[in-house]
Amino acid sequence: MNTNAVNTEVAILGGGCFWCLHAVFMEMRGILQAESGYMGGHDPQPSDEAVGSGSTGHAEVVRLTFDPAVTSYRDILEVFFTIHDPTTLNRQGNDVGTQYRSVIFYENAAQQDTARHVMAAMASVWDGPLVTELAPAATWHKAEAAQQDYFVQHPFEGYCAFVVAPKIMKFRETFPSKTK
Repeated sequence: MNTNAVNTEVAILGGGCFWCLHAVFMEMRGILQAESGYMGGHDPQPSDEAVGSGSTGHAEVVRLTFDPAVTSYRDILEVFFTIHDPTTLNRQGNDVGTQYRSVIFYENAAQQDTARHVMAAMASVWDGPLVTELAPAATWHKAEAAQQDYFVQHPFEGYCAFVVAPKIMKFRETFPSKTK
């Protein structure tokens, strides 16, 4: 997608399997592009297999390119805290390991400040303490082609039907989507 015509910003988030986050955020108004990838680890060339083993230190993340005139970074974070459980350390449902941690990788001081404020507000919404990591953006590694747009290409695959689809429905019930 050509994002040069508008002013854009980037948000990088991890909250379990990147298929879930990618599918939900592609529904959100103002999101121009979502890419699945890896960040926050020590392997200079992480692969899906290596990250999945938990040995690289990377988190599965989505890198969102968005139009701040349509949606704000704060709005994105509010959706993020609605579609995953930020109180479970290194886990989302049956996805267990540091690669599935809840994490916000901020691009600048303004994003860091916004994230801190949203996290403080969300702390009162959840029953347990937030375990979401807040860290500066590091080297971005785009995931393999087979990991991109996974839900769109495999909507009836078991994980997609039983884990991803309900998150999309929850998003649609709570937030305005591109389809409304």
